[in-house]
Amino acid sequence: MAVSALILSACVPQRKLEECQDKQKACADELASLKTTSQANEAKLKEITAQLTQTNKDIDGLRRDTNVMGTNYRILTVKYDKLNQLNDELMDKMGKQLNNSEKDNAKLSGDLQETQKQLLKKQDDLNALSLQLNTLSAQLTKQKQNLDSLSAQLQLREKRVNELEAVLKQKDDAANALKKKLSDALYNFEGKGLTITQKNGKIYVSMDESLLFASGKTAVEPKGVEALKNLAKVLDQNPDINIMVEGHTDDVPMHGNGDIKDNWDLSVMRATSVTKIILQSSPNIDQKRISAAGRGEFFPLDPAKTAEARKKNRRTEIILTPKLDELLKVLGSN
Repeated sequence: MAVSALILSACVPQRKLEECQDKQKACADELASLKTTSQANEAKLKEITAQLTQTNKDIDGLRRDTNVMGTNYRILTVKYDKLNQLNDELMDKMGKQLNNSEKDNAKLSGDLQETQKQLLKKQDDLNALSLQLNTLSAQLTKQKQNLDSLSAQLQLREKRVNELEAVLKQKDDAANALKKKLSDALYNFEGKGLTITQKNGKIYVSMDESLLFASGKTAVEPKGVEALKNLAKVLDQNPDINIMVEGHTDDVPMHGNGDIKDNWDLSVMRATSVTKIILQSSPNIDQKRISAAGRGEFFPLDPAKTAEARKKNRRTEIILTPKLDELLKVLGSN
């Protein structure tokens, strides 16, 4: 050491040596401070990345973006490690070059300043990345809130759909039960000018002209009256059923001189006759439940211009519809 001191005293004035040592110490302190700041920022960045990773588990749609951010972070970390390694190499180099000329010291100082600039630039990059992560986190939070809101709306809609399905099933069950009751009550007439069908939640009781009326007449025949009485008993026991009586004719024009002047008159009067017999057979039926309508020849079952087709079209249909009060309540609540 004494020999080194003598050589150093011989090469460099004492004051220059002290200045160099002071600069070395200041640079070392500044590098240590920058390392501490870098480590703190690195820890903060790891914490933010961990939070972002947890958030990405909830939002799959943004996972690729956060993976890119994570990749950028790892690249920056590698670069940061390389810079730290460079700083260590520069510190070692500085220690070895303390005995060199002022020119070498100036170059070393310039290298240190450049390193400091690089560190500051990396710090700015880290700050920008942290800002991006915060912005992304806020976007994820907002999207999660939107998803929660949509989920709540979907649950509410699913509840309403279930309510509607329950009401519709109840109506279908009621229609099936009504069809069975009608089939039991009208067993002797089915296939003999009377058919019972179910479609669109309604029951259709179709009676041929041959069962109810004489040709061109509106007075119901005795066998038709019997069938209508049996039908009325079932309707009396089911007060939640609306009743529509529709009269239908064929397309052969009528040219009457009395009350029946055309097919419109014939279909309306036949529907009215059937309606009155139903009401007379069961006085307990609320008259507000029942309606009569004439359709003339305009809703044929078979549009062919044959005797068989026209026979099918001359009919009276009694359309039974379960009341939809419960369904309307559910729809109203929506």
